[in-house]
Amino acid sequence: MQGSLSISPSPDASDEPAPATVSAGPPADEAGGVLTIDLSAVEANWKILRAASTPAECAAVVKADGYGLGLEPVATRLSKAGCTTFFVADLSEGKRLRKVAPDADIYILNGLAPGTGQVFADNNLRPVIGSAAEIAEWDAFTSVHKWSGGFALHVDTGMNRLGMSIEEAAAFAPRINSENHGLTLLMSHFVAAQFAESSRNAEQLQSFRDIRALYRGVPASIANSSGIFIDQAAHLDLVRPGVALYGVNPTPSKKNPMKPVVDLKVRVAQVRDVAFGETVGYDATWTARRPSRIAVVTMGYADGFFRSASGDDQKPGGTLFLQGRSCPIVGRISMDLTALDITDLPERSVKRGDFATVIGEERDVDAVGEMLGTIGYEVLTSLGRRYARVYKND
Repeated sequence: MQGSLSISPSPDASDEPAPATVSAGPPADEAGGVLTIDLSAVEANWKILRAASTPAECAAVVKADGYGLGLEPVATRLSKAGCTTFFVADLSEGKRLRKVAPDADIYILNGLAPGTGQVFADNNLRPVIGSAAEIAEWDAFTSVHKWSGGFALHVDTGMNRLGMSIEEAAAFAPRINSENHGLTLLMSHFVAAQFAESSRNAEQLQSFRDIRALYRGVPASIANSSGIFIDQAAHLDLVRPGVALYGVNPTPSKKNPMKPVVDLKVRVAQVRDVAFGETVGYDATWTARRPSRIAVVTMGYADGFFRSASGDDQKPGGTLFLQGRSCPIVGRISMDLTALDITDLPERSVKRGDFATVIGEERDVDAVGEMLGTIGYEVLTSLGRRYARVYKND
C-alpha cells in the first residue's frame, strides 16, 4: 500500500465530505518530486464513460494499485460516485478493495489460483474463471462449503491470453443452463479496441455474441476503455473501463475525451556549469558543444522515468519543462537523477529547489509515454514510490 494514507472511510461515513486534499508518501519538502492526483477528475472520467455506455452498467478497473495512483483513494472516490462493480488483478488487491468498498461486486481477473476458494469466500470476491480446471475446483469448493458468491466466465475470442476457447465455452453452456453454478458474468476482451476501425473488433464481437446466446440470462461484458468508443453494440450489459479513468486517451486517433488526472513535478537539486568539451553522466555519452548550464533534477529510473529518454552525442533525448520551456535531457538517466540542459534559459533563472514539470499542462501522460518509447499505461503504473503524493478531492 502506498505511503500512509488515511482517506479510507468507514462504511457508515459515506455522507461525510472528503477533505479537499490528502497527502501520502514522504512530506513534499523531503521528496524529490510531487505527484498530484486529481480524484475529482477520476470521478468525472467515470461519469463520462458511464454516460457514453448507458444503459449498460459502468464498472471500474482498479488493478495494479489503481493503475499506480492508489487503489484505496481511487476506489473510495468511485464507490462514493456510485460505482458498484470493480475489477482487480489478484486476491491481495481484492482484499484491499473490499475494505473500502464493502458492498461492491469485486472480480479477480487473474482467476482462481489453486487452493484459494476459501479466501474468495471469506472476502466475498468473485474469480474470473478461464479454464475447465478452475471450473472443476470452483464447483467442488462451492458444493462442499455451500458458497454462492458468484463468478465470471472468461471466453477467449482472440487474445490468446486467459480464457476458455470458444469451443470449450460452447460445450460448457448446457451445464450452466441446466444447473445453478452461480455464474454472474460472461466476459471477453478486445485485442485492438484502440483501433476503432480494425476488423478484429467486429470479428471478436460477433464471436462473443454467438457464445452469449448460449448463456441465457447471464450478463455479458467485452468493452474496455477503448471498447466503449467502438460502437454501442459493444457495450452489452457492462463495460470495464480502466486506463481512461486515469486520463489516458482511449481514442488515440482522436482528441482525448478524458480529463487529465496526474501532474508530476520534480525538484532541481543543483545547477552547475559545464565547460565546452566536458561530458555529463555515466559513460560520458553526452559532450557539451558549448559552455553549458545543467540543472540536475531528483528523478531517475527508480522513479519510473526510463533510460530510453537519455540524450547523447548521437541522438537527442527527451525533455522536461522548466518555466514553461522545454529543456533537453542530456547524458544517461541514472537511478535517482536526470540532467537538463538549461543554457538557453535566462541566466540565474533556475535555482536549487525549483521544480521541473514531467507530466502537466505542457505534456500529458500519453505524450510522456511516447517520449519514453512506451504507452501511458506503463508510465502510470511505473510511477515511483518516492514522490510526495497529493490527492485532490475538489
